Amino acid sequence: MGKFSLEEVNNMYVDVLREIGNIGAGNATTAIASMLGNKIDMKVPNVKLMEVSNLGSAICAEEDTIVGIFLEVQNDIEGSMMFLLDLESGHYMVNKLMGKAPDCQDDFDEMDLSALKEIGNIIAASYLSALASLTGLVISPSIPFIAVDMAASILSVPAIQFGQFGDNALMIQTEIIGDFAINGYFILMPEQDSYDKILTSLGIAM
Repeated sequence: MGKFSLEEVNNMYVDVLREIGNIGAGNATTAIASMLGNKIDMKVPNVKLMEVSNLGSAICAEEDTIVGIFLEVQNDIEGSMMFLLDLESGHYMVNKLMGKAPDCQDDFDEMDLSALKEIGNIIAASYLSALASLTGLVISPSIPFIAVDMAASILSVPAIQFGQFGDNALMIQTEIIGDFAINGYFILMPEQDSYDKILTSLGIAM
């Protein structure tokens, strides 16, 4: 990667990395609260740069079923990003949005998946906006794609795609607290040149 290890970057710039998470969470809170019709608080307990190969163990067991919203990143940086939700949180949000019974666990239909994509899109755009504001870079998301599958299967996509470019990711753990605790993860995986641009923009000489 360059002059500094991931651990050194995390230690030196933990406040900047956390600020990316906090600004992004603040940007997303109002929009998500309005969609859900609930007062919520969005917290960021964990933000760090890490190797893509370690994402699975940092999030959940490989066999757990999760919701994954995948987008490409364009303009000043290129790469991909994902927003991941555990299945229980996904059902809760869909049930609130679609007016279903709170304990409904039916398989997601097309309308449900569309609603989840919009939620993921809002949260991802909020974090990208935070990153853009702190780096001065122009960063835009593509149209999102969604999958409901085992964590190992969903996380294998970015690992394969970005193995040829670089293997580092920015992971922001998110807790949405309302009448139900929603656990989510925002993951940005820039290609290597873009990764270096982000760190340089944050004041880290590569």
